[in-house]
Amino acid sequence: MHVTMEKPARKFVVGNWKMHGNLAALPVLGAIDAAARETPAVDVGVAVPATLITAAWQTANAIHVGAQDIHPADKGAHTGCLSAPMVKDAGAAFTIVGHSECRAGRQESDDEVRGKAEAARRHGLSVILCVGEPLEVREAGQAEAVVRAQLENCLPADADGAWLSVAYEPIWAIGTGRSATQDDIAAMHAVLRETCRAALGPAGDGVRLLYGGSVTPANAAEILATPNVDGVLVGGASLTAETFLPIIAHA
Repeated sequence: MHVTMEKPARKFVVGNWKMHGNLAALPVLGAIDAAARETPAVDVGVAVPATLITAAWQTANAIHVGAQDIHPADKGAHTGCLSAPMVKDAGAAFTIVGHSECRAGRQESDDEVRGKAEAARRHGLSVILCVGEPLEVREAGQAEAVVRAQLENCLPADADGAWLSVAYEPIWAIGTGRSATQDDIAAMHAVLRETCRAALGPAGDGVRLLYGGSVTPANAAEILATPNVDGVLVGGASLTAETFLPIIAHA
C-alpha cells in the first residue's frame, strides 16, 4: 500500500534494515505494520533490502515501504545498481540517499547524493537525505560548518517538505561507545533547520528533520522531545518488533 506522508506536525519513525532480512522476516514487518495502524498520528516507514521491497509492499497496510539507496541515473550500464523507477515499480514509496555507510564505503560525493535525490523526486519517491560528520571533524570544532555545507550541497533546488526529510547521523557516535547529548542533537538540528530555511525559503520549515544515531527504546523519548527533531532513523533496533515498537510508541 502507498500512503501519503503528512508534514510537518507528525513524527516520522523509520527503520533501516540495512543488509538484514529475508522472507522469513516478514512477520516482523507485519507486527510493525499492526503497531502503525494502532498509532495513526505517527508516520512509520521501513527501508528494507531490495529483495524484500515487493513482498513488504504486498504485506503493508499502514507503513511506508522504502529502498535503502538508488542510482542517480534512470537506466544504463550500471551493473548491480537499482534506479528510482525500478524501486518504485517494486513497491517503494521512498528511498534513503547519502547514508553515512554509502558515503564512506563507496566514496559518494555530495553531487552524487543530490543526483540521487533529484532522481527519486522525478519518479515520485519521497527522500530521506542523510548528512553527518566523523569524529575528527567534531573534535576539530568544525561539525556544524561541515554538516551545513554538506546539506547545502546535497539539497535539490525544488526541495520541500512534501517529499523530503533530512536525517542527521553523528557518525562519531555510531558504534563507538560515545553518544550525542540532547544538547548536541538540538544544536545540530537547529543548524539543519536554518540551512533548509535559507536554501528553500518557507518550504524549509516543512522539511522533517530526523535523528539517526543509535536510537533505542531507552533513549527514543528524550531524542523525540528535542527541539527540531521530527522523527528518528533507526538501525539495529528496527530489526525486531520488541525493540522497534516502543520507539513508535514514544513518537
